[in-house]
Amino acid sequence: MQILITNDDGINAPGLEVAYNIAKSLIQKKKGSITIIAPTTEKSGVSHSISFVRPSLIQKISNNKYALEGTPADCILAGINYVMKDKKPDLIISGVNMGRNIADDILYSGTVGAAVGGRNLKYPPIAISVASYEAKDISFITKKSLELINKIIKFSETYSGKVININFPDISEEEYKGVKATGLSKRDVPAKPIKIEDQSLSKETYRYRYNLSGKPIKGDYVTDAEAVMDGYVSISVLDYSLGSYEFIDNLSEIINE
Repeated sequence: MQILITNDDGINAPGLEVAYNIAKSLIQKKKGSITIIAPTTEKSGVSHSISFVRPSLIQKISNNKYALEGTPADCILAGINYVMKDKKPDLIISGVNMGRNIADDILYSGTVGAAVGGRNLKYPPIAISVASYEAKDISFITKKSLELINKIIKFSETYSGKVININFPDISEEEYKGVKATGLSKRDVPAKPIKIEDQSLSKETYRYRYNLSGKPIKGDYVTDAEAVMDGYVSISVLDYSLGSYEFIDNLSEIINE
């Protein structure tokens, strides 16, 4: 098994080592290798964007570890098409992100955005996040992630073309309640952006900072937000099939009536 690891927190983020330990355990019983390609600096919130208008500089740090001046999605493209072109990856692990990636937030998430680039590989890509910037029990996250990924791999054909999104509450192993299969939560209206006072700017120019996302809305199903807030590990399947063809006939009728 060939595993490619990336993140959106950068090459020096502690969560990257957690992902590496998960991958190392995955290949203990199977022959394979691990390659790490991560952004040189934090790239949170860049979604699946790529450095289209400028080339990305990639630097080899050590054996099978690279830093790339670009986005998490750039890292996946570089891994699949350049660094690992002779032995393409079977599995992408993105994370472990410090900060949850739930609900509508996945549209902006660099962690999830990177995983999307691996959805056509042998195994569904895995995005892993924890609802804390300083997780209290890394060993638990490592062990439980390994357990869940092994189960997904066993039934990988079921999730072909999909992305698996795992979110941990910030709990210790002793506090563990269980895992819930969840759907994405929807959110209420986000908080108003925060205006930053800057005397150097003219009266017609303003500076704003992103504020909190809207509160999760309870659905008719178990949502990722609900599970994490209740202390459960959330695992969701994200569908990026882009199945717009389903609307061709309907749309044709509308535009030609």
